[in-house]
Amino acid sequence: MLLDLFSVNQKLSVICTKIKDMPFYHKLGKIPHKRHTTFKKENGKFHYEELFGTIGFDGMASLLYHLQRPTQVKEIKEGYSVAPEIAVDKNMKAYLLKGFEAPKVADHLESRISILINNDLNIMLSAPTNLEENYFYKNTDGDEVIFVHKGTGTLRTFIGNIKFKEGDYLVIPRGMIYTMKFDSPANRLFIVESYTPVYTPKRYRNHFGQLLEHSPYCERDLRAPEELETHDEQGDFSIKIKKEHMIHEYTYASHPFDVAGWDGYNFPYAFSIHDFEPITGRVHQPPPVHQTFETSRFVICSFCPRMYDYHPQSIPAPYNHSNIDSDEVLYYVDGDFMSRNHVEEGYISLHPAGIPHGPHPGAMERSIGQTKTDELAVMIDTFAPLKLTKAAIALSDGKYHKSWLEH
Repeated sequence: MLLDLFSVNQKLSVICTKIKDMPFYHKLGKIPHKRHTTFKKENGKFHYEELFGTIGFDGMASLLYHLQRPTQVKEIKEGYSVAPEIAVDKNMKAYLLKGFEAPKVADHLESRISILINNDLNIMLSAPTNLEENYFYKNTDGDEVIFVHKGTGTLRTFIGNIKFKEGDYLVIPRGMIYTMKFDSPANRLFIVESYTPVYTPKRYRNHFGQLLEHSPYCERDLRAPEELETHDEQGDFSIKIKKEHMIHEYTYASHPFDVAGWDGYNFPYAFSIHDFEPITGRVHQPPPVHQTFETSRFVICSFCPRMYDYHPQSIPAPYNHSNIDSDEVLYYVDGDFMSRNHVEEGYISLHPAGIPHGPHPGAMERSIGQTKTDELAVMIDTFAPLKLTKAAIALSDGKYHKSWLEH
């Protein structure tokens, strides 16, 4: 019996460690002394409490205090599908996609183009030109990681705002009501929609959830919401809600940004790729040292400017390796990516599981004797094969799979 209890406790400990991500508590605005107790406004009327949580009642959560009931639905318009059209269902071919050839589109949501997808994630490109929209957005399908390649502005959410700039990852939990306000129409976003929660890597954290000393970043690098917008307004307020690849447009009777205060662990945050501190070694380090975020079904890595390996006979270029279990996606941000020939910013490479890939001809030789790299890229390794959409094929150069041939 004691052994059984010990085994159960061990399992619970593992589960709790897995679900911890944001090990720091945050609050904005005014909140009552105790949760689930009366909290009155200055006019004597009550605030309306909402638990904003994940994984049922077992994951990260925040408690929000609204000026109006957050349930006042006036109208629901007929939904429409945003499901991507699949062009290659079972892929076994390397591709190069020219991301900056994705068209600029005015509307923020309409600009999102799915290029690679499976049951675990949806990888999108977006080049919106509108500075802001007259509606709000909520993704109930998944968490979002928005990498800001080009553009600056403000992520406005119902629990606070975050200023963003080029190189920022914006990590937005599912269910968050938000909108983006850009400073100019020149914007390029690389978006990952994850159907499982996005966490900081488990191996970087202790059992309390705090990021450890060997982590390539720490809590002070993560920028939580600061400015809390609180609107006590009634009228017609549009929220576009995504669920199962459908957009449902709801009209609410009160402004969605009516939170007077909140506290907890479930909130959006920003992290700059420029604050990632690379881990280097005497010989070439494997890709996991670049890991930045993780889910149970894929990881996101950051390749950043860094010193090369310092063994006197080291080869800085990566060795050839087989993608036996993972599809690998690389999004090239800036700098000369040393293992590739003829790569430009916004290019996306897909190396499918099951076959090897490695440096392009001449890349290994060029790397020998080099001391540093200025490359900047985002990598996604999936644990299930990716499907290519029609939009992806339209961006393909059509010949990347032959680029390792000697000329």
